[in-house]
Amino acid sequence: MDGTRDGKGAAVTAPFYLPQGDEIAVFEAAAAHDLPVLLKGPTGVGKTRFVAHMAARLGRPLYTVACHDDLSAADLVGRYLLKGGETIWVDGPLTRAVREGAICYLDEVVEARKDVAVVLHPLTDDRRILPIDRTGEELAAAPGFMLVASYNPGYQNILKTLKPSTRQRFLALDFDFPAPEHEVAVVTRESGLDENRVRALVRLAGKLREMKGQDIEEGVSTRLVVYAATLIAGGMGVERAVRVAMIEPLTDDADTRAGLLDLVTAIWG
Repeated sequence: MDGTRDGKGAAVTAPFYLPQGDEIAVFEAAAAHDLPVLLKGPTGVGKTRFVAHMAARLGRPLYTVACHDDLSAADLVGRYLLKGGETIWVDGPLTRAVREGAICYLDEVVEARKDVAVVLHPLTDDRRILPIDRTGEELAAAPGFMLVASYNPGYQNILKTLKPSTRQRFLALDFDFPAPEHEVAVVTRESGLDENRVRALVRLAGKLREMKGQDIEEGVSTRLVVYAATLIAGGMGVERAVRVAMIEPLTDDADTRAGLLDLVTAIWG
C-alpha cells in the first residue's frame, strides 16, 4: 500500500487514484530529476487527486494553493506581519515547500496575478532558487522540492493564458474524461453505488459531454458523477440526485436544464 507519514509520524495512506495511462511513471521520473510538471485538462477529472496520490506515494509533504484573481506573488512567497507588537516574517506556502523539500501544487495557475510567474521561473530551471526580495534571501530548493501546476485550457481566453515562456518550463501531462469502463470503476469505488446504476450515470455523463460548446460550456465532471452516485447510494431518488449533482451545476438557463432533464428520462426511463 502506498503511503507516507504526517507531521506527527502517523501513517498516511495515498488517496485512491486509478491511472488512465503512464502518468504515474512520468510524474515519478519528473520527481527523480527535479523537473516541474504542468497538468492540463477539464475540471473534475482527477488532477488534484492525482497530485495528492503522488505526494503520498513519494512520501513528500504537499502544499496545495487554489489560485484566484487576487492571488499575488506575496501570497506564495510570504510577507511581514504584525504580531504581538512586533513585525515578523511569515513564509508563504511556496517558500515553505522550497525550504522543506515538499511538493507545491498551484491549482488553476492561470487564475493568479501575472507577478506569480516571475517568482516561479527561477524554480523551473537549473537554478532551482527562490529569491525573496523582502528579506534579501535567495533560497536554494531543498532536495525533494517539486513544483506542480494545473490549468483548464478549455477556459482560456486572451487575458488568461500561460505564456509560451512559462509553459515551456514544465513537462506537461494531459488529463481528460476517463473512458467509460474506467469511469465506472472510479465512481463505483468512490460512491459505493452498485455498478449497474453507476453505468447508467456514466452513460448520462457521456451524453452531457457531447453537448459541450452547444448548450453548456463544460461537460459534467467525474467529480459530479461521484456526487450523484453518492447521493443515490445514500437513499436519494435518482431524478433528484442527478438534478442537483449533474444538471444544476452545469447551467442556470431554465430551458437548457429542461432539455438536459429529458436526457435523464431517456436514459433512466
